[in-house]
Amino acid sequence: MKQFTFEAKQKSFLIATMGLGLLCLILSYFMEPEQISAAGIHARFWSNFLHNAVFFTGMAFMITFVIAAFTVAYAGWYVAFKRIWEAFSLFMIPGLIMMVIIGVAVYAHLNHLYHWSDTEAVAADKVLSGKASFLNKNWYLFGTIIIMGSWIYFARKFRQLSLEEDARGNEVSNFGIHRNLRKYAAVFLPIAAFTGPALVWQWVMSLDAHWYSTLFAWYSMSSWWLAACALTILLIVYLKSKGYLEQVTKEHLHDLGKFMFAFSIFWTYCWFSQYMLIWYANNGEETVYYYQRKQDFPVLFFGNLVINFLLPFLILMRNTTKRRYGTLSFAAALVFFGHWFDYFYMIKPGVLHTAHEVMSHGKEGGHGEAGHGVEHASSFVAGFTIPGLLELGIFLGFTAFFIYFVFNQLAKAALLPKNDPYLEESLHHEVQAYE
Repeated sequence: MKQFTFEAKQKSFLIATMGLGLLCLILSYFMEPEQISAAGIHARFWSNFLHNAVFFTGMAFMITFVIAAFTVAYAGWYVAFKRIWEAFSLFMIPGLIMMVIIGVAVYAHLNHLYHWSDTEAVAADKVLSGKASFLNKNWYLFGTIIIMGSWIYFARKFRQLSLEEDARGNEVSNFGIHRNLRKYAAVFLPIAAFTGPALVWQWVMSLDAHWYSTLFAWYSMSSWWLAACALTILLIVYLKSKGYLEQVTKEHLHDLGKFMFAFSIFWTYCWFSQYMLIWYANNGEETVYYYQRKQDFPVLFFGNLVINFLLPFLILMRNTTKRRYGTLSFAAALVFFGHWFDYFYMIKPGVLHTAHEVMSHGKEGGHGEAGHGVEHASSFVAGFTIPGLLELGIFLGFTAFFIYFVFNQLAKAALLPKNDPYLEESLHHEVQAYE
Protein backbone atom coordinates (compact mmCIF):
# COMPACT_ATOMS: atom_id res chain seq x y z
CA MET A 1 0.00 0.00 0.00
CA LYS A 2 1.39 3.40 -1.04
CA GLN A 3 -1.15 5.64 0.70
CA PHE A 4 -1.36 5.59 4.47
CA THR A 5 -4.83 5.58 6.01
CA PHE A 6 -5.10 6.97 9.51
CA GLU A 7 -7.69 4.60 10.94
CA ALA A 8 -10.31 5.58 13.48
CA LYS A 9 -9.05 2.88 15.86
CA GLN A 10 -5.54 4.33 15.77
CA LYS A 11 -6.87 7.84 16.33
CA SER A 12 -8.96 6.72 19.29
CA PHE A 13 -6.04 4.96 20.94
CA LEU A 14 -3.66 7.88 20.45
CA ILE A 15 -6.23 10.44 21.62
CA ALA A 16 -6.92 8.36 24.74
CA THR A 17 -3.19 8.19 25.45
CA MET A 18 -2.88 11.93 24.91
CA GLY A 19 -5.73 12.38 27.37
CA LEU A 20 -3.85 10.29 29.92
CA GLY A 21 -0.76 12.42 29.39
CA LEU A 22 -2.73 15.65 29.75
CA LEU A 23 -4.34 14.38 32.95
CA CYS A 24 -0.93 13.48 34.38
CA LEU A 25 0.43 16.90 33.40
CA ILE A 26 -2.48 18.64 35.14
CA LEU A 27 -2.06 16.47 38.22
CA SER A 28 1.64 17.35 38.35
CA TYR A 29 0.60 21.00 38.70
CA PHE A 30 -1.19 20.22 41.94
CA MET A 31 0.94 17.32 43.22
CA GLU A 32 4.06 19.30 44.01
CA PRO A 33 6.62 17.44 46.16
CA GLU A 34 6.25 18.35 49.81
CA GLN A 35 9.92 19.38 49.98
CA ILE A 36 9.25 22.39 47.70
CA SER A 37 5.47 22.79 47.82
CA ALA A 38 5.63 25.77 50.19
CA ALA A 39 7.29 27.87 47.48
CA GLY A 40 4.15 27.64 45.32
CA ILE A 41 6.13 27.66 42.08
CA HIS A 42 4.75 24.44 40.53
CA ALA A 43 8.26 23.29 39.61
CA ARG A 44 7.13 19.74 38.86
CA PHE A 45 4.57 20.88 36.28
CA TRP A 46 6.84 23.35 34.50
CA SER A 47 9.84 21.03 34.47
CA ASN A 48 7.71 18.22 33.03
CA PHE A 49 6.35 20.50 30.33
CA LEU A 50 9.82 21.83 29.49
CA HIS A 51 11.32 18.34 29.52
CA ASN A 52 8.89 16.86 27.00
CA ALA A 53 8.56 19.98 24.84
CA VAL A 54 12.34 20.19 24.42
CA PHE A 55 12.75 16.44 23.88
CA PHE A 56 10.17 16.04 21.12
CA THR A 57 10.89 19.39 19.47
CA GLY A 58 14.59 18.54 19.42
CA MET A 59 13.89 15.23 17.72
CA ALA A 60 12.07 17.09 14.93
CA PHE A 61 14.95 19.54 14.56
CA MET A 62 17.58 16.80 14.35
CA ILE A 63 15.61 14.92 11.70
CA THR A 64 15.41 18.13 9.64
CA PHE A 65 19.18 18.48 10.03
CA VAL A 66 19.73 14.86 8.97
CA ILE A 67 17.46 15.24 5.91
CA ALA A 68 19.53 18.26 4.86
CA ALA A 69 22.82 16.45 5.50
CA PHE A 70 21.77 13.37 3.52
CA THR A 71 20.46 15.53 0.67
CA VAL A 72 23.72 17.45 0.37
CA ALA A 73 25.67 14.17 0.60
CA TYR A 74 23.71 12.68 -2.35
CA ALA A 75 22.49 9.88 -0.09
CA GLY A 76 19.65 7.79 -1.45
CA TRP A 77 19.30 4.78 0.84
CA TYR A 78 16.72 6.46 3.13
CA VAL A 79 14.35 7.64 0.39
CA ALA A 80 12.01 4.64 0.77
CA PHE A 81 10.98 5.88 4.22
CA LYS A 82 11.80 9.59 3.99
CA ARG A 83 8.10 10.53 4.24
CA ILE A 84 8.31 9.50 7.91
CA TRP A 85 11.20 11.87 8.46
CA GLU A 86 9.44 14.68 6.63
CA ALA A 87 6.49 14.20 8.98
CA PHE A 88 8.88 14.20 11.97
CA SER A 89 10.42 17.49 10.87
CA LEU A 90 7.07 19.29 10.70
CA PHE A 91 6.48 18.61 14.41
CA MET A 92 8.57 21.73 14.98
CA ILE A 93 5.33 23.66 14.34
CA PRO A 94 3.57 22.44 17.52
CA GLY A 95 7.02 22.40 19.12
CA LEU A 96 7.32 26.15 18.54
CA ILE A 97 3.92 26.70 20.15
CA MET A 98 5.01 24.76 23.25
CA MET A 99 8.32 26.60 23.52
CA VAL A 100 6.55 29.95 23.12
CA ILE A 101 4.27 29.02 26.04
CA ILE A 102 7.35 28.38 28.16
CA GLY A 103 9.01 31.55 26.83
CA VAL A 104 5.98 33.68 27.70
CA ALA A 105 5.93 32.16 31.19
CA VAL A 106 9.62 33.02 31.61
CA TYR A 107 9.04 36.53 30.24
CA ALA A 108 6.10 37.16 32.57
CA HIS A 109 7.88 35.43 35.47
CA LEU A 110 5.11 32.86 35.76
CA ASN A 111 7.57 30.06 36.47
CA HIS A 112 10.88 29.65 38.29
CA LEU A 113 12.72 27.32 35.95
CA TYR A 114 15.75 29.54 35.39
CA HIS A 115 17.84 31.27 38.02
CA TRP A 116 18.91 33.93 35.49
CA SER A 117 15.29 35.03 34.88
CA ASP A 118 15.26 36.95 38.20
CA THR A 119 16.68 40.45 37.80
CA GLU A 120 17.67 40.79 41.45
CA ALA A 121 19.62 37.54 41.35
CA VAL A 122 21.44 38.66 38.20
CA ALA A 123 22.34 42.02 39.71
CA ALA A 124 23.86 40.33 42.78
CA ASP A 125 25.71 37.59 40.90
CA LYS A 126 28.86 38.24 38.83
CA VAL A 127 28.54 35.02 36.87
CA LEU A 128 24.93 35.62 35.90
CA SER A 129 25.66 39.27 35.12
CA GLY A 130 28.38 38.18 32.74
CA LYS A 131 25.94 35.93 30.89
CA ALA A 132 23.03 38.38 30.91
CA SER A 133 23.47 39.44 27.28
CA PHE A 134 22.58 35.88 26.25
CA LEU A 135 20.60 34.57 29.22
CA ASN A 136 17.69 36.97 29.42
CA LYS A 137 13.95 36.69 29.02
CA ASN A 138 13.80 38.74 25.80
CA TRP A 139 16.25 36.58 23.92
CA TYR A 140 14.74 33.41 25.35
CA LEU A 141 11.29 34.23 23.94
CA PHE A 142 12.02 36.20 20.79
CA GLY A 143 15.21 34.32 19.95
CA THR A 144 13.29 31.06 20.14
CA ILE A 145 10.60 32.43 17.82
CA ILE A 146 13.11 33.75 15.27
CA ILE A 147 15.37 30.71 15.23
CA MET A 148 12.63 28.09 15.29
CA GLY A 149 10.73 30.08 12.66
CA SER A 150 13.72 29.69 10.35
CA TRP A 151 13.89 25.96 11.08
CA ILE A 152 10.21 25.54 10.26
CA TYR A 153 10.63 27.48 7.02
CA PHE A 154 13.28 25.03 5.81
CA ALA A 155 11.37 21.96 7.03
CA ARG A 156 8.28 23.09 5.14
CA LYS A 157 10.40 23.87 2.08
CA PHE A 158 11.93 20.40 2.11
CA ARG A 159 8.45 18.90 2.33
CA GLN A 160 7.06 21.18 -0.39
CA LEU A 161 9.84 20.34 -2.87
CA SER A 162 9.54 16.64 -2.08
CA LEU A 163 5.82 16.69 -2.87
CA GLU A 164 6.51 18.81 -5.95
CA GLU A 165 8.71 15.99 -7.26
CA ASP A 166 5.68 13.69 -7.04
CA ALA A 167 3.45 16.14 -8.88
CA ARG A 168 5.92 17.20 -11.59
CA GLY A 169 7.76 14.05 -12.48
CA ASN A 170 8.77 15.30 -15.92
CA GLU A 171 11.32 17.62 -14.29
CA VAL A 172 12.88 14.90 -12.19
CA SER A 173 14.77 13.42 -15.11
CA ASN A 174 17.16 16.38 -15.10
CA PHE A 175 17.21 16.68 -11.31
CA GLY A 176 15.75 20.19 -11.54
CA ILE A 177 13.62 20.09 -8.40
CA HIS A 178 16.12 18.01 -6.46
CA ARG A 179 18.90 20.45 -7.32
CA ASN A 180 16.75 23.20 -5.82
CA LEU A 181 16.17 21.04 -2.74
CA ARG A 182 19.91 20.54 -2.38
CA LYS A 183 20.50 24.30 -2.43
CA TYR A 184 18.04 24.84 0.42
CA ALA A 185 19.62 21.97 2.35
CA ALA A 186 23.10 23.49 1.92
CA VAL A 187 21.85 26.81 3.29
CA PHE A 188 20.11 25.18 6.25
CA LEU A 189 23.08 23.13 7.46
CA PRO A 190 25.26 26.03 8.73
CA ILE A 191 22.19 27.80 10.14
CA ALA A 192 21.24 24.67 12.09
CA ALA A 193 24.83 24.07 13.19
CA PHE A 194 25.02 27.49 14.85
CA THR A 195 21.47 28.00 16.08
CA GLY A 196 20.78 24.46 17.36
CA PRO A 197 23.47 24.65 20.06
CA ALA A 198 22.42 28.19 20.95
CA LEU A 199 18.88 27.12 21.77
CA VAL A 200 19.85 23.96 23.62
CA TRP A 201 22.26 26.03 25.73
CA GLN A 202 19.42 28.36 26.58
CA TRP A 203 16.63 25.81 26.99
CA VAL A 204 18.57 23.16 28.94
CA MET A 205 22.14 24.03 29.94
CA SER A 206 21.12 27.37 31.47
CA LEU A 207 18.96 25.55 34.03
CA ASP A 208 22.30 25.16 35.81
CA ALA A 209 23.11 28.80 35.17
CA HIS A 210 26.57 28.86 36.78
CA TRP A 211 27.75 25.82 34.86
CA TYR A 212 28.76 25.45 31.24
CA SER A 213 30.35 22.89 28.96
CA THR A 214 31.63 23.28 25.41
CA LEU A 215 30.63 19.66 24.74
CA PHE A 216 27.05 20.04 25.90
CA ALA A 217 25.57 20.76 22.46
CA TRP A 218 27.20 17.68 20.89
CA TYR A 219 26.00 15.57 23.79
CA SER A 220 22.40 16.78 23.88
CA MET A 221 21.89 16.89 20.10
CA SER A 222 23.22 13.36 19.66
CA SER A 223 20.64 12.33 22.27
CA TRP A 224 17.90 13.91 20.13
CA TRP A 225 19.12 12.08 17.03
CA LEU A 226 19.28 8.72 18.79
CA ALA A 227 15.72 9.10 20.08
CA ALA A 228 14.49 10.07 16.61
CA CYS A 229 16.34 7.17 15.00
CA ALA A 230 14.85 4.74 17.53
CA LEU A 231 11.31 6.01 17.00
CA THR A 232 11.80 5.76 13.23
CA ILE A 233 12.63 2.07 13.60
CA LEU A 234 9.58 1.46 15.79
CA LEU A 235 7.23 3.22 13.35
CA ILE A 236 8.67 1.41 10.32
CA VAL A 237 8.21 -1.96 11.99
CA TYR A 238 4.66 -1.01 12.98
CA LEU A 239 3.73 0.26 9.52
CA LYS A 240 5.18 -2.83 7.87
CA SER A 241 3.05 -4.99 10.16
CA LYS A 242 0.03 -3.10 8.76
CA GLY A 243 1.03 -3.78 5.16
CA TYR A 244 2.73 -0.45 4.43
CA LEU A 245 6.30 0.30 3.36
CA GLU A 246 6.81 -2.95 1.45
CA GLN A 247 9.85 -1.38 -0.19
CA VAL A 248 11.57 -0.87 3.16
CA THR A 249 13.68 -3.98 3.71
CA LYS A 250 15.77 -5.43 6.49
CA GLU A 251 18.73 -3.62 4.93
CA HIS A 252 17.16 -0.24 5.63
CA LEU A 253 16.40 -1.25 9.20
CA HIS A 254 19.86 -2.72 9.51
CA ASP A 255 21.37 0.64 8.52
CA LEU A 256 19.15 2.48 11.01
CA GLY A 257 20.26 -0.05 13.62
CA LYS A 258 23.88 0.69 12.75
CA PHE A 259 23.25 4.40 13.16
CA MET A 260 21.66 3.72 16.54
CA PHE A 261 24.59 1.53 17.59
CA ALA A 262 27.28 3.93 16.37
CA PHE A 263 25.72 7.05 17.83
CA SER A 264 25.11 5.32 21.16
CA ILE A 265 28.88 4.97 21.29
CA PHE A 266 29.34 8.58 20.15
CA TRP A 267 26.89 9.76 22.83
CA THR A 268 28.91 7.83 25.41
CA TYR A 269 32.12 9.38 24.09
CA CYS A 270 30.60 12.85 24.58
CA TRP A 271 29.34 11.89 28.05
CA PHE A 272 32.71 10.51 29.14
CA SER A 273 34.76 13.32 27.56
CA GLN A 274 32.64 15.95 29.26
CA TYR A 275 32.84 14.18 32.63
CA MET A 276 36.51 13.25 32.39
CA LEU A 277 37.73 16.74 31.46
CA ILE A 278 35.70 18.35 34.23
CA TRP A 279 36.82 15.75 36.78
CA TYR A 280 40.49 16.12 35.77
CA ALA A 281 40.47 19.94 35.85
CA ASN A 282 38.70 19.88 39.24
CA ASN A 283 37.39 23.42 38.77
CA GLY A 284 34.61 24.01 41.30
CA GLU A 285 32.62 26.12 38.85
CA GLU A 286 32.42 23.07 36.57
CA THR A 287 32.40 20.14 38.98
CA VAL A 288 29.23 21.32 40.74
CA TYR A 289 27.11 19.91 37.90
CA TYR A 290 28.42 16.37 38.18
CA TYR A 291 28.91 16.45 41.93
CA GLN A 292 25.26 17.29 42.44
CA ARG A 293 24.05 14.56 40.09
CA LYS A 294 26.41 11.87 41.32
CA GLN A 295 25.80 12.54 45.01
CA ASP A 296 22.09 13.40 45.03
CA PHE A 297 20.78 11.63 41.90
CA PRO A 298 22.77 8.38 41.66
CA VAL A 299 19.94 6.51 39.93
CA LEU A 300 19.87 9.11 37.17
CA PHE A 301 23.65 9.34 36.95
CA PHE A 302 24.45 5.63 36.69
CA GLY A 303 21.14 4.57 35.17
CA ASN A 304 21.79 6.91 32.26
CA LEU A 305 24.93 5.01 31.30
CA VAL A 306 23.31 1.61 31.72
CA ILE A 307 20.23 2.39 29.63
CA ASN A 308 21.91 4.46 26.92
CA PHE A 309 25.25 2.75 26.52
CA LEU A 310 25.70 -0.61 28.21
CA LEU A 311 22.42 -2.27 27.17
CA PRO A 312 22.28 -0.93 23.56
CA PHE A 313 25.95 -1.83 23.11
CA LEU A 314 25.44 -5.41 24.27
CA ILE A 315 22.22 -5.88 22.30
CA LEU A 316 23.27 -4.25 19.02
CA MET A 317 26.88 -5.43 18.96
CA ARG A 318 25.93 -8.59 17.04
CA ASN A 319 25.18 -7.90 13.40
CA THR A 320 22.24 -10.31 13.32
CA THR A 321 20.31 -8.46 16.03
CA LYS A 322 20.03 -5.45 13.72
CA ARG A 323 18.19 -7.63 11.18
CA ARG A 324 15.65 -9.16 13.55
CA TYR A 325 12.53 -7.10 13.97
CA GLY A 326 11.89 -8.23 17.53
CA THR A 327 15.36 -7.59 18.93
CA LEU A 328 15.81 -4.37 16.98
CA SER A 329 12.42 -3.07 18.14
CA PHE A 330 13.26 -3.86 21.76
CA ALA A 331 16.58 -2.04 21.46
CA ALA A 332 14.88 0.91 19.75
CA ALA A 333 12.24 1.16 22.49
CA LEU A 334 15.00 1.05 25.10
CA VAL A 335 17.01 3.78 23.35
CA PHE A 336 13.93 5.97 22.83
CA PHE A 337 12.99 5.81 26.51
CA GLY A 338 16.64 6.03 27.53
CA HIS A 339 17.21 9.38 25.87
CA TRP A 340 13.97 10.76 27.28
CA PHE A 341 15.48 9.64 30.60
CA ASP A 342 18.70 11.42 29.60
CA TYR A 343 16.84 14.73 29.23
CA PHE A 344 15.18 14.09 32.59
CA TYR A 345 18.71 13.78 33.99
CA MET A 346 19.77 17.04 32.31
CA ILE A 347 16.74 19.09 33.36
CA LYS A 348 15.36 17.99 36.72
CA PRO A 349 18.32 18.55 39.09
CA GLY A 350 18.78 22.13 37.87
CA VAL A 351 15.10 22.94 38.33
CA LEU A 352 15.12 21.37 41.80
CA HIS A 353 18.16 23.43 42.78
CA THR A 354 16.39 26.63 41.75
CA ALA A 355 13.29 25.53 43.69
CA HIS A 356 15.46 25.05 46.79
CA GLU A 357 16.76 28.59 46.39
CA VAL A 358 13.21 29.90 46.13
CA MET A 359 12.37 28.01 49.32
CA SER A 360 15.42 29.42 51.11
CA HIS A 361 15.04 33.03 50.10
CA GLY A 362 11.38 33.46 49.28
CA LYS A 363 12.21 34.23 45.68
CA GLU A 364 14.92 33.45 43.15
CA GLY A 365 18.44 34.57 43.79
CA GLY A 366 19.29 37.18 46.34
CA HIS A 367 22.52 35.68 47.59
CA GLY A 368 24.91 36.16 44.73
CA GLU A 369 27.75 34.04 43.49
CA ALA A 370 28.93 32.94 46.90
CA GLY A 371 25.59 31.38 47.66
CA HIS A 372 25.62 29.11 44.64
CA GLY A 373 26.26 25.74 46.18
CA VAL A 374 24.98 22.22 45.97
CA GLU A 375 21.60 21.48 47.45
CA HIS A 376 21.65 18.01 48.88
CA ALA A 377 18.49 16.05 48.26
CA SER A 378 18.59 14.10 51.48
CA SER A 379 15.29 12.38 50.71
CA PHE A 380 13.30 11.18 47.76
CA VAL A 381 11.70 14.06 45.84
CA ALA A 382 8.70 12.92 43.80
CA GLY A 383 9.07 13.74 40.12
CA PHE A 384 12.71 14.77 40.48
CA THR A 385 14.79 11.98 42.01
CA ILE A 386 13.54 9.52 39.38
CA PRO A 387 10.63 9.68 36.92
CA GLY A 388 7.39 8.98 38.77
CA LEU A 389 4.13 7.57 37.47
CA LEU A 390 2.97 11.05 36.49
CA GLU A 391 6.16 11.64 34.51
CA LEU A 392 5.78 8.31 32.72
CA GLY A 393 2.16 9.13 31.92
CA ILE A 394 3.18 12.52 30.52
CA PHE A 395 5.87 10.83 28.43
CA LEU A 396 3.29 8.45 26.95
CA GLY A 397 0.94 11.36 26.26
CA PHE A 398 3.57 13.38 24.43
CA THR A 399 4.69 10.30 22.49
CA ALA A 400 1.08 9.72 21.40
CA PHE A 401 0.81 13.41 20.42
CA PHE A 402 3.98 13.12 18.33
CA ILE A 403 2.82 9.92 16.61
CA TYR A 404 -0.67 11.34 16.01
CA PHE A 405 0.88 14.34 14.30
CA VAL A 406 3.20 12.12 12.23
CA PHE A 407 0.38 9.79 11.14
CA ASN A 408 -1.75 12.78 10.21
CA GLN A 409 1.04 14.07 7.97
CA LEU A 410 1.67 10.63 6.47
CA ALA A 411 -1.97 10.43 5.40
CA LYS A 412 -1.60 13.60 3.33
CA ALA A 413 0.84 12.22 0.76
CA ALA A 414 1.97 8.97 -0.82
CA LEU A 415 4.27 6.96 1.42
CA LEU A 416 6.60 6.29 -1.50
CA PRO A 417 8.15 9.40 -3.14
CA LYS A 418 7.74 7.97 -6.62
CA ASN A 419 9.70 10.64 -8.53
CA ASP A 420 12.60 11.16 -6.17
CA PRO A 421 15.71 10.75 -8.36
CA TYR A 422 17.33 8.51 -5.75
CA LEU A 423 14.36 6.21 -5.25
CA GLU A 424 15.81 3.42 -7.36
CA GLU A 425 18.98 3.48 -5.31
CA SER A 426 16.89 3.09 -2.17
CA LEU A 427 14.72 0.31 -3.65
CA HIS A 428 17.81 -1.65 -4.67
CA HIS A 429 19.53 -1.02 -1.35
CA GLU A 430 19.44 -4.74 -0.51
CA VAL A 431 21.24 -5.69 -3.70
CA GLN A 432 23.87 -3.01 -3.23
CA ALA A 433 24.46 -4.15 0.34
CA TYR A 434 25.81 -7.47 -0.89
CA GLU A 435 27.79 -6.20 -3.88
